[in-house]
Amino acid sequence: MKIRSPAFPHEGPIPPRYTCDGDDLSPPLVFEDVPAGTRSLVLVVEDPDAPDPARPRMVWVHWLVYDLPPDCGGLAEGGPLPPGARQGTNDFERTAWGGPCPPVGTHRYFFRLYALSEPLGDLGAPRKGALLAAMDGKVLATAELIGRYRRNR
Repeated sequence: MKIRSPAFPHEGPIPPRYTCDGDDLSPPLVFEDVPAGTRSLVLVVEDPDAPDPARPRMVWVHWLVYDLPPDCGGLAEGGPLPPGARQGTNDFERTAWGGPCPPVGTHRYFFRLYALSEPLGDLGAPRKGALLAAMDGKVLATAELIGRYRRNR
């Protein structure tokens, strides 16, 4: 399984358009080679370099999307989400995309895609821990895309 973005290469810079310095839109994403038997997809976007890459203290969750249809092929820039998809609560206290906005240094943003053997159903607006717990024993495959961002201030 693969995840990529037409907006930035793996390990490359995320354009400001998708950050707090731009329009704060979710970037376009493409999902490929989803394994047979997949019944739903989960996307977790997080920054392990918060607040300072030289001294990270936490992993900041930017977006949680679950119960994505396995045949959706990806996500369009800025949405909307495919029918049936649900969102969890990120560390901005929102159930929506929260773009990169690092206070200092260049941060890495991990876009992790999970193929699941079954849908998760309505979990409300779970935090990352509850979402990962609900996925336990259901993960068929994973894929990862990493983008980087540094604010020009």
